[in-house]
Amino acid sequence: MTIGSGDFELTMDELRVVAHYVLESAEEVLPVFEEANPGDPRPRAAINAAREFVNGARRTKLQRITSLDAHRAAKEATTDTARLAARAAGDAASAAYLHPIAKATQVGHILRAAASAARVGELNADDDFAVGLRLIEKARQRATPVLIDVLNRYPLAPTGKSRAAQLMTILDASLRMPRQAEG
Repeated sequence: MTIGSGDFELTMDELRVVAHYVLESAEEVLPVFEEANPGDPRPRAAINAAREFVNGARRTKLQRITSLDAHRAAKEATTDTARLAARAAGDAASAAYLHPIAKATQVGHILRAAASAARVGELNADDDFAVGLRLIEKARQRATPVLIDVLNRYPLAPTGKSRAAQLMTILDASLRMPRQAEG
């Protein structure tokens, strides 16, 4: 199935690739949220909904609802790391509904979870920016050619003042550069 009604087309297979990429980042930091908020199931529910879609289920209201719930959990989180982790989980579920419109804000749906996970790593390492850059490099290496092709249909990520936004800009630029042969 192809998703149209935008500036270009996206296939369900492409959306699953994007959702898988976002899901991997969100899963890495979910324990950070759950440790800080052991009674709040909302981010895990979003992760589970994203996983269902990635594994072949149809996209449904489940991804939309759990995404919104995880983003609400992020707003209620009492630490920056828990907030970033919950937001990444919400992004994983919402990736199933990436819009085929050439707006820079859509890039966040592809890369923000990886940037959030990198920022969590920095914060957990006493704000060591080198840790974040290493995690951004790992996220770059995880990107598949299909993911990069989808990303290149969108304008560059919007610039932002937060460290997570800066990390997303770094990741975006690195994914759009021609890859050198890795040996």
